[in-house]
Amino acid sequence: MNNLLVSINCITYNHEEYIEDAIKSFLMQKTNFKFEILIHDDASIDRTQDIIRKYQRRYPDIIKPIFQIENQYSKGIKRIMHIYNDKRANGKYVALCEGDDYWTDPYKLQKQVDYMESNPSCSMCFHACEIVNINKKSTGKKIKPYSQNCISSIEDNIIIGGALSPTASIIYPKKLVEDMPEFYMDAHVGDYPLQMILASKGYVYYINEIMSAYRIGDKGSWTSRMYFNENGKLNAINNNNNNIKLLNEFNKYTKYKYSDSVGKKILIHYGNIALINGNLKKLKSKQYEDYYKNIETKEKIKLFAKYYWPNLCEKLAKIKRKTKLYM
Repeated sequence: MNNLLVSINCITYNHEEYIEDAIKSFLMQKTNFKFEILIHDDASIDRTQDIIRKYQRRYPDIIKPIFQIENQYSKGIKRIMHIYNDKRANGKYVALCEGDDYWTDPYKLQKQVDYMESNPSCSMCFHACEIVNINKKSTGKKIKPYSQNCISSIEDNIIIGGALSPTASIIYPKKLVEDMPEFYMDAHVGDYPLQMILASKGYVYYINEIMSAYRIGDKGSWTSRMYFNENGKLNAINNNNNNIKLLNEFNKYTKYKYSDSVGKKILIHYGNIALINGNLKKLKSKQYEDYYKNIETKEKIKLFAKYYWPNLCEKLAKIKRKTKLYM
């Protein structure tokens, strides 16, 4: 365990088509320190566990899996990454990557650790990523929030939220997550509150290099399960309401230090709900003036259609959802 600096935190479920890409991207890391690979499999029913075991046999001192017999997520267990991997991590730092994503730069860990070792006040480091489809082909899109290496303000981490930092790009000191607040453990999502909490404990640094890939299009992903079904509209509204609750809890946790940013983000969520409901009158009020100005023209056309022809729009939405489900 001497010189072990990083614990790679990976959770997976039914990722037999993807998990090997993730594991190989971990093992290709070129570092002047040791790292361990902590994988939590949530009782996959495909070949995911077999693939993990194959690599565990080859690298028994590095790959340390947990194979669940019962699916923990379906039992209502939240913060699986934190409960099953953060808590057993031996590294000074924890690097995140879910089982359907992967790293693309062999020096990713070294670059991030070098910065954090030289800057102990840095509480989280992340980088740019490429968005790929399920076959690893580029979509031509990237998550690249800044044009150069820089400090990412806590305001950006609150207002831009989970869209700011790809999960597979995040690394942070383990000591900062050893006593997490109750609202984090109960939250409907994990990345967003983690990002805000870490930002409040130091500062966040961004490296303007693409060093990971974010895979989209998996039918079992959170986004697909949330929005591409008959309850998509209700789920979207609930998600915005849950984010409002989360932001209020974070505001209390930080003793209202970031109330301005929190208030702006909460207003955005209320605007999202009005947009989902097609509430044109509310969105054109003075309170939502800035929100309404930033709605894309295409979305405004949809909004007007929802407002004046709600029944027709609902029928078209049902057809679209069915098409998505069977693609």
